[in-house]
Amino acid sequence: MLRFGLLACAACALAFAEGFSFDIGSPMAAGDFHFKSAAFVFRAHGCAEPAKAQITASAEGLVKRARQSLPLKVMATSKAGVFAVGHSWPAEGEWVVNLKGTCARASAGAIVPFGPKGFIRESAKFYSRPATDAEIETSLKALAQGVSK
Repeated sequence: MLRFGLLACAACALAFAEGFSFDIGSPMAAGDFHFKSAAFVFRAHGCAEPAKAQITASAEGLVKRARQSLPLKVMATSKAGVFAVGHSWPAEGEWVVNLKGTCARASAGAIVPFGPKGFIRESAKFYSRPATDAEIETSLKALAQGVSK
């Protein structure tokens, strides 16, 4: 019985050590046809109560050298801790999605760049805090220079 208790405590410690974070996937990864037209879906890890996580998203763009920022809707899917982000920014310009989240006292952030075929997974950046304005600018510039495409 003592071993089971120690194993349970070790598992809890590992979960908290992992921290609050995001990972992204295609809309099909949600397994919910209601979100098949979403820009992408993401999972929040390391949050004991995913329904209580506070998550926001914004589209950050560079259109004709002018900076734009648009709030996006984050939608909970039928699976706990899995969310979808709709695509509601213009086709023109270079765009990244800035995800920010908190769960209890932990924070997470991500910058998800978009190209003509959708999100660019290999160029996404993940943080244990919200992304800074400078990090968003760097991602937009890289996208505009074709580094992320």
